[in-house]
Amino acid sequence: MKALYDLEYHFMDKSVNILPPWQDTLIKDYMSLIRYQSPLFDDLSMSKRDRLLIHFILMLMSVMCSVNSTIAIAEPLAITLAAEDSWPPFADEVGRGISHNIIRHAFELVDVDVSTIVVPYARGLIMTERGSVDGVFNVTREQSTIDRFVFGNEPLFTVTASFFFAKEYPSLANDKWQLPAKSSIGIVNGYEYGDEFLVLVEKLKLQVITVNSQRQLINLLLVGRIDSAIMYDLVADVYIKQMGVSNDIKAKFNNHTSEIFVAFSKLNPQSKHLSQLLDKGLLTLQKQGKYNQLLLPSNE
Repeated sequence: MKALYDLEYHFMDKSVNILPPWQDTLIKDYMSLIRYQSPLFDDLSMSKRDRLLIHFILMLMSVMCSVNSTIAIAEPLAITLAAEDSWPPFADEVGRGISHNIIRHAFELVDVDVSTIVVPYARGLIMTERGSVDGVFNVTREQSTIDRFVFGNEPLFTVTASFFFAKEYPSLANDKWQLPAKSSIGIVNGYEYGDEFLVLVEKLKLQVITVNSQRQLINLLLVGRIDSAIMYDLVADVYIKQMGVSNDIKAKFNNHTSEIFVAFSKLNPQSKHLSQLLDKGLLTLQKQGKYNQLLLPSNE
């Protein structure tokens, strides 16, 4: 019993402040009940063991409250992101790729749990705008997307996109501004192609053909249905190799270079905070020397 009352003194001592105020108050209330009701316990013909058991139960309840509160406080923030289904090596149809790896590791460093929904890119943008998910990747930060989403300061990575031509249908142009007027150019629905793209289309009166995938663009090039296609270089390389047409489709000149981001929903009041957390995680990865390793497809 002496040990129990020593424990009571420990919690009632105002110089000891190891618990949150509400828990401290609760414990003091329990101790008051024990102290002031002890005569009543004595009158109820309780055995010493029974009284000790009551003291123990009350103390156990207090400890359980403390543990449960600690667990709740430590629970990480959880978010859901839309991930594109056809942009290897960055994001593929089964939810793997460089982007997934970088985002997951960066958010782990700031105690954020990430789940992903794999969808076509255009659908991911719409879901984010509507607030159905917290964000979407991989998005180019340009004027058209800045108006729609919340971005951080740190990109996931930087990529280049080029004009691709079929070997059987070559072009004399050496840059995009030399393309013949009214040329047909293939692009993927929903993708961003740089702030200059609309200017280029209007100036040269280009015919823009929109499809749903890089694979479709390559097929259109092979049969001469379009004069050229704009594709992101690393992504195009994956599909060209898969389709076995490395000798038939070639990149000729650059369209633009993009910094790729996670775009967060403007309907989510936490989006600014989430973008800042991702920035912090990305910078930490770089300081730790892990970032460059995650850029390698072999880390998928």
